[in-house]
Amino acid sequence: MPGRMIAIGDIHGCAAAFNGLLTLIEPAADDTLIVLGDCIDRGPDSRGVIDRMIELEDQCTVVPILGNHEEMLLAAVDRPNTTEPWRHVGGQQTLESYNIAEAQQLPRDHLLYLRTWGDYWSTSSYFFAHGNYDPKMPLRKQEWGYQRWQSLRERLPDPHKSGKTAVVGHTAQKKGDVLDLDYLVCIDTYCCGGKYLTAYDTTNNRFHQVDPRGNPR
Repeated sequence: MPGRMIAIGDIHGCAAAFNGLLTLIEPAADDTLIVLGDCIDRGPDSRGVIDRMIELEDQCTVVPILGNHEEMLLAAVDRPNTTEPWRHVGGQQTLESYNIAEAQQLPRDHLLYLRTWGDYWSTSSYFFAHGNYDPKMPLRKQEWGYQRWQSLRERLPDPHKSGKTAVVGHTAQKKGDVLDLDYLVCIDTYCCGGKYLTAYDTTNNRFHQVDPRGNPR
C-alpha cells in the first residue's frame, strides 16, 4: 500500500504539541507530511520545532509550506528595519528560543532550510497552502505572496476551479475544531492559544489532535 499523506496545521513554536502529534500519527518512511507553515513564533520553542522538522527529513518525506510568519522572519534577516513588527507578533519568542538578539544570528542551517520552503503543494485530489487562494486562478499562477496573508474571515473562497480540495491553515479556529467545508479544510486549530494542534490524514480522511502539552484529544 502507498504511504499516507498527512497535513499538519500551524505549530507556532509549540514543540511539545508537535512531538506529541508525531508520536500519535507515527510517520513511516513511505508517508508524506505537509507542514502548512507558521511553524514558528508565539509559542515557547520555535527552535525545537525546526530542529524536529529537519530530523524528520531522515524519517519520511516532509513538504514544508512557507507561512507569513516564516516570511516575516526571513524579511527580518534580509532587511533588519523590518525586525520590530515581526517581534511584536511572536518573533520575540522565536529569538528567545534560540537565545539570540537578532534574526541574523539564527543558525545558518536553519536559515538555509527555511529558504527552501514552497508556496504550495498539490496532488491529483488536494492542494495544500498556508492561507487562502483565488478559486479562479491556476495554482501555479496564484499570488501566494498575497494569499498566504489573507484570512478566510476576510474572504471565504469558492471551490477551486481544479476541483481539488484545499487544505490550509493560517485562520485560527479558536474553538479548536477543524473547519471542514468538503472543498476546503482549515486545520489551524489554535494550539498556540491553548487549544489543539491538528494533523489531517487525507489518505484515510482522519483528523488527529493533541493539546499544547502533546496529549491526544
